[in-house]
Amino acid sequence: MKKYFYCVVAFAFVLTFSESAFAQGCVAVKNMSSCSLNWGTDQNYSGWQASLNYRYFKSYKHFRGKHEETERVENGTEVINNDNSINLGATYTFNSRWSVSAFVPYIWIDRSSLYEHQGNPSQNNPIANPGRYHTQSQGFGDARIIGYLNSIPKYHKGSLIVGLGVKLPTGNYHVTDYFQKGPEPTPTLLPVDQSIQLGDGGTGVIAEIDFSHLLTGKFFGYVNGMYMVNPRNTNGVLRSQLLTNGIPRSNEMSVPDQYMLRAGARFSNNRIQASLGGRMECIPVEDLIGSSDGFRRPGYIISAEPSVFYTTGNHTFGINVPIALERNRTQSVLDKKRTEITQQYQHGDAAFADWLLSVSYAYRFNRKS
Repeated sequence: MKKYFYCVVAFAFVLTFSESAFAQGCVAVKNMSSCSLNWGTDQNYSGWQASLNYRYFKSYKHFRGKHEETERVENGTEVINNDNSINLGATYTFNSRWSVSAFVPYIWIDRSSLYEHQGNPSQNNPIANPGRYHTQSQGFGDARIIGYLNSIPKYHKGSLIVGLGVKLPTGNYHVTDYFQKGPEPTPTLLPVDQSIQLGDGGTGVIAEIDFSHLLTGKFFGYVNGMYMVNPRNTNGVLRSQLLTNGIPRSNEMSVPDQYMLRAGARFSNNRIQASLGGRMECIPVEDLIGSSDGFRRPGYIISAEPSVFYTTGNHTFGINVPIALERNRTQSVLDKKRTEITQQYQHGDAAFADWLLSVSYAYRFNRKS
């Protein structure tokens, strides 16, 4: 059991859901959902651990509700986000019950589209050879600090860990880039899309839980989850697309909650850990606390999540590749208000990825005596 380790949910977030992964892409799940590697069952360990997690996904498939709008790819009008992030982490374990972790993501994202620039071609916008232009964001995202309590440290058949922490608005939530609007030769400097902003401008409260239990032999079951409460309503950044219909704050970027759930089975055999489970990441339509005005693309993605981890000495390496099973861009508060005003059903879309690559490394410094 001393060599057994597991993934404690880290909102890193960032993931990383990542907004991953993984409501990835235009659904603004930030990097808050990558696994951090911890040795939670070694009762004799105290000291430092450093971790590094790299994530990549490409979102390009558009969904409105659960319906995929395949014509977007066929017509070449899809929005493409190439999302990269490195999540840096440090954990200090005080004893068998208490530890504290800090994480900060470094993010770089390229986004290409037609509609944000000269517009998608149509009968009302017959642009000859419309250009696909790019916008980018790069820099550190929102940092987070979480304290963990091992609720039953002597539970030899598994573990129960709870975490409570904060997300700090350290990431730039007003990143700008140049947009090509119409035939003008000079590009226009505007805020980039919500999905590639480095932060959201809110101070969040994060709650986590991680439970594992010996099923039989070398098989463990696990359940973990994370919820981030983001009380701030909107962050004051105005979108370049006007969708107001006279609705106050409807053109400001929303500061949404986020949550993640994971469950599955893990095989543990000395240095090798392999698991298979399900994963859900979500931006809810409405927040638990505070108002939910402003623009957001709520939705969720349910994925199958295989992973493999290998430990040698103080080093641990891991890889997990969630594969999308169901994607749903749900109807937002703004969609519902616009439906009421226009008397016509309104339901925005969002782009999702097919899969996400997450590669992790952790180093545990020599334990204290």
